[in-house]
Amino acid sequence: MNRPLLFLDVDGPLNPYAAQPERRPDGYSTLRVPRNSGTPEDQAGLSPRRRPLRVWLHPEHGRALLRLGYELCWATTWMDDANRWIAPVLGLPELPFVDFGDALLRDRPDGVHWKTGPLVEYADGRPFAWVDDEQSDRDRAYVTAHHRGPGLLHHVNPRIGLRGDDFRTLTDFARSLDTSRAGGRTALRRTD
Repeated sequence: MNRPLLFLDVDGPLNPYAAQPERRPDGYSTLRVPRNSGTPEDQAGLSPRRRPLRVWLHPEHGRALLRLGYELCWATTWMDDANRWIAPVLGLPELPFVDFGDALLRDRPDGVHWKTGPLVEYADGRPFAWVDDEQSDRDRAYVTAHHRGPGLLHHVNPRIGLRGDDFRTLTDFARSLDTSRAGGRTALRRTD
């Protein structure tokens, strides 16, 4: 039986970028990523300053994520660069990533986040959880209408990143899949 997917955004859940810039959160390490690292932000001209990008990462998050029982998958503008810069700090193996292609950073007229459609397509009916700081009710409605399997869209506050409660929510969702597989489809769950 396939494990559910866990789509991981970097900036917000793993990198609490919106925290006070002068105070690194407890337990986090600072990573400086050169602006010419080839990240999509660089390619899209979104790096007006050439100073290295400051990224805060909590090294314990890697172990905690691996213990959840999901198949981890990057769902971030970092795409494969997350394997180069983020995974080693967290102690994660190389992970698959969603290639957002033409959808990358392009607003949709219906207000659905630009990641939502590609994530549903990538999951292809497989149960998934998605941790991000930019989901909305429109994304939940889209997933409910277009995804054949269970889904959890879990919002993470970008000022604090993933915390114990977030890991418990992900654990509970994975356990609910084990108990509900015999009974059919699980409803999309909202967590804020």
